[in-house]
Amino acid sequence: MALNFITKVLVANRGEIACRVMKTARRLGVSTVAVYSEADRNSLHVSMADHAFYIGKAPSAESYLNKSRIIDIAKSNGVQAIHPGYGFLSENAEFARMCNENGIIFIGPPASAILAMGSKSESKKIMIKAGVPVVPGYHEDSQEVEKLKQEADKIGYPVLIKAVMGGGGKGMKLVNNPNEFYEQLESAKREALKSFGDDRVIMEKYITSPRHIEFQVFADTHGNAVHLFERDCSVQRRHQKVIEEAPSMIDEEKRKDMGDKATQAALAVGYQGAGTVEFIFDEDTQKFYFMEMNTRLQVEHPVTEMITGLDLVEWQFKIASGLPLPKTQSEIKRRGHAVEARIYAENPANSFLPTSGKLLYLQTPKPSDQVRIDTGVVQGDDISVYYDPLIAKLIVWGENRDQALNIMHHSLNDYHVCGLPTNIEFLRTLCQHKNFRNYKFNTNFIPLHQKELLSFPSASNRDLAMASVCLLIKEQAIADETAEKLQRKSSPWYKLHDFRVNYEETRNVSLISDKEHKVAIKPTKSGFDVNVAKHQFNVKGKLIGNNTYELETEKGIETWRVLQNEEDLWVINSEGSVFVLKIKQEEMGEIKAQESSISHVIAPIPGKIIKIIGKEGEEAKENSVLIVIESMKMEHSIKVPRNATIKKVHKKEGDFVKAKEVIVSFE
Repeated sequence: MALNFITKVLVANRGEIACRVMKTARRLGVSTVAVYSEADRNSLHVSMADHAFYIGKAPSAESYLNKSRIIDIAKSNGVQAIHPGYGFLSENAEFARMCNENGIIFIGPPASAILAMGSKSESKKIMIKAGVPVVPGYHEDSQEVEKLKQEADKIGYPVLIKAVMGGGGKGMKLVNNPNEFYEQLESAKREALKSFGDDRVIMEKYITSPRHIEFQVFADTHGNAVHLFERDCSVQRRHQKVIEEAPSMIDEEKRKDMGDKATQAALAVGYQGAGTVEFIFDEDTQKFYFMEMNTRLQVEHPVTEMITGLDLVEWQFKIASGLPLPKTQSEIKRRGHAVEARIYAENPANSFLPTSGKLLYLQTPKPSDQVRIDTGVVQGDDISVYYDPLIAKLIVWGENRDQALNIMHHSLNDYHVCGLPTNIEFLRTLCQHKNFRNYKFNTNFIPLHQKELLSFPSASNRDLAMASVCLLIKEQAIADETAEKLQRKSSPWYKLHDFRVNYEETRNVSLISDKEHKVAIKPTKSGFDVNVAKHQFNVKGKLIGNNTYELETEKGIETWRVLQNEEDLWVINSEGSVFVLKIKQEEMGEIKAQESSISHVIAPIPGKIIKIIGKEGEEAKENSVLIVIESMKMEHSIKVPRNATIKKVHKKEGDFVKAKEVIVSFE
């Protein structure tokens, strides 16, 4: 059923949050309009929308931050409301004001609330006035360096310097002692100016054992405000959340007190819509302090949806349409425990720096009542350098925390991405860490346990052996397929299409994981004998699907997935672990045409013909290179067995050949 006022919404965002908003809009009968940049032309959110419009080049400043362009599209297409999602323009007071001036509903708070809460110094003043506790610190206007130093000395070290307009850890510096103050202040101001165009800072007492506990709040246009309980977002890297869960382990008395203070905060600023009040909870003193208010829907909102059974985006639509809050505080109930893991394209081993590239392979756990996946990408999509590297959010629910974490563990084991580095293995390790399982953590958890959390297993000798066998099977399959396409039934070579690997030459390949490993594969009548570092493996195998292999090993029947992307070999072993190996480019090797006769030259191995040196009718000299074949990323030259005239060239450069397939005939 369509809502009272909103029947058409423009989603001024991209990726998973755009898809998330559109799902609810569709269920409510609201028509959707998407906007997209050059980089997102073929994105999932574009295909989900009823209408989609191009807004500019890939950089955000030329597309998703182009306020005027978005407003123009909305006005010219009969859009009644704009949902900003999170990030981009979601906390931009000027954009909220522009929507209002153009008669468009901004699905979010009024510009005045965004401005007040966007300033850390102003928001602290409002909270103090409203009786909400704040961290002891300096929130005044003066930015004179010596004044700031005096205030820091008064607060007592360690002191946290924070950008007034900051967020996401930018412009935030920890000062452990007076000697570090000037250097860290200068660094914080530089970052703040670069990120927000404003170098003003505030200072707060640094809590040494903090938890990050936030409350989801909603307020309507009728003066009502409620909270939908809390989320614990203490597990962070680079000051950014990576695991969120609800409820936290605070007691009911503390939960009620913090929830009341959160709704007081919303009412104090004249709030409307969805917001999040973030608190620092001091484990040592059990006291809590207001940190900031995010004036938008949070990335982690599904955690709250899973424990309350409520659709927060639906609430946003209803409140923006002028309707009162759907439930009173006493009617909002929670059940069970939910955990969210953010799956990022990033390299945990390299300071969690973001990565980009193509999603060559994407396998997710099966969604259910207890497993939810929010994403904006599909297999084959690119993770762009221009935007946040979030691939998906994996959210699970259980009757209690232990059950939820067990479901998360199994779900992460079923989540596989190939093509670019991700944090999935890191998340698996984190969720099984005994301190995390026992709820013994705070915001310092990842830095404190970094060595353990980043100790990922490297590929074993067995992994290397099986990956090499899969690679060889794939090359033979490509050669078979190519041969079948090229050969007619009338051709004398057509009967070769039933040929399978039975050549006796040992194949050698060098794979690099933690170091270089030499793998020797010898085809046999029943399969392959593989040797890695004096470890012997006997394997039978076949290709059963796209990049999927069924291997018969000493352990029984196993399923492996191996994908090749240039020199990278992505391996998902039978236990679900993902490895990326490098295929070493070897110097050109020489292969004697042992089974070639005086009348022809055959391919001693399957592979791709890179070069044929000579044409029909030309003379070929004994021991000169006639053919170059690429197999397993190594080039091999095949020499002429005798002085001869080339009668016929049966293949061309670029063709795939099977072992023992005739390439050149002589007179």
